[in-house]
Amino acid sequence: MEQTSKNINLGFQKLYKWVQREFKTLNLENPQMNHSIRRALRVLAERPSLFQNCLDFFAEARERILSDAFLAALTGVSSSEVEDPSLKPIDMAAHDPLRYVGDMLAWIHSATVSEREALEILFVAEGEELAKGLKSGRDAEVWRLVDDEDEYEGEFNALRALHDLVDHDISGAARLLRQRVEQVIHSNEEIVQAYKLANHIGFYGVMFERLLTSESTLVEVVQSLQAEAMRQFRALVREHIGNLQSEFQQAPSDLGPPSFLQDSLKQLGSFIQTYDSSLSSSDDRKTGFDSVLAEAFDPFILGCENMAKSMKAPDDAIFLINCRLAAVSCLDDFDFTESRLQQVQEKLKLASTELTESQYSFFSEGSGLQDMLDAARKEGQEADELNDPQTLAQASQSLDDFLPSALMDAIDRLKHLQDSAMARRITEEAAEKFCTDFEKLEKAVIAADAASLEEEDGSSESGEGGELRKAFPRTTAEIRVLLS
Repeated sequence: MEQTSKNINLGFQKLYKWVQREFKTLNLENPQMNHSIRRALRVLAERPSLFQNCLDFFAEARERILSDAFLAALTGVSSSEVEDPSLKPIDMAAHDPLRYVGDMLAWIHSATVSEREALEILFVAEGEELAKGLKSGRDAEVWRLVDDEDEYEGEFNALRALHDLVDHDISGAARLLRQRVEQVIHSNEEIVQAYKLANHIGFYGVMFERLLTSESTLVEVVQSLQAEAMRQFRALVREHIGNLQSEFQQAPSDLGPPSFLQDSLKQLGSFIQTYDSSLSSSDDRKTGFDSVLAEAFDPFILGCENMAKSMKAPDDAIFLINCRLAAVSCLDDFDFTESRLQQVQEKLKLASTELTESQYSFFSEGSGLQDMLDAARKEGQEADELNDPQTLAQASQSLDDFLPSALMDAIDRLKHLQDSAMARRITEEAAEKFCTDFEKLEKAVIAADAASLEEEDGSSESGEGGELRKAFPRTTAEIRVLLS
């Protein structure tokens, strides 16, 4: 029995060495992996430690091969320093950062897919037999594996083993990828290109995660590169904002969006188009763009809001509306900007309301009726202004002087509002509010006239010829006609 056991162990050792030799010359391009190797691995699985050593040996060999192949693809020179004229070096695209990084990631992706497809023959097709062999081997090697209990705990998972092996195989090329891409990221100083780089890297991050697992070394490398690219993007944006501080002082004479906002919205449009065409999971699509908006949109809108604080009405509201209208046109029609769009629209509505109030003040103050309109709104309270014929006559004259050009003057106040339809709507709303308040004033004057006549002759009929009404003859209908 002892001799038989020795012979069996010797046979496994010979098989182990043979498999190692075969792995050195194994051609993974051949879709039909050598049947002898597949059979040998099934047998070798009965000795888990030898089986694992074989896989480690294979992974190290494949790692060197793929690293050399990637370096050759980059430089056009093989590991033996022999130039291959059939290769067009990826490094030739180094002048174009986006293409350069894209070509490198595409090569890594293609190599990973090829490696996985080749190894699937072993781990998926033979997975069940390997699992049986490993289970049998573990039971037989328990006395040897006491210290390595955790390493072999649980059932053999063919898919996980496949992912781990492919990840190990590509890890050397992944390290080289990290070095090259980091150089590109840190040497780039263009904001739009920095974001496109981060987004492009993120695209491949999603691809690799679907191909392997989220815990794989390759996915971690690509995700860290994306994070580094986003840090560079944020740094460039902040530096750009710092250089623009002098432009945050004075608004344009036409109250339109300042040039820094127009430029930032143009950049933001590029970011939006890039993100919209990117590959991202549905869970984070709507929130994944928030960090970009926080860096590349919010500071510029805030700068406009601060500029408006030093402006007088109605210029401040007009300026903010123009800025926010430009922002709305940039953010509209995308689900991942919907939340920020709603915020801008709410502030736009507030500025519109503020401008309506400004137009109303123009009508009420320009007509000279502000105090009387305020008095007429106080129901149940007598106002001296409404009982004095002379005061009413002066107010009537002021109103008559104001009305002929009132509407045109009001519209002219909003001539810098870039949405002419909004300007007319705001003016119409303000005019309607003025007419509504004027109607209350008219009724108050008629009521005061009636009360005065009643005191004089005991009659409650005011008629049309009361002294107060004669001093203030304008009707609401006339006002509506003149302001429409």
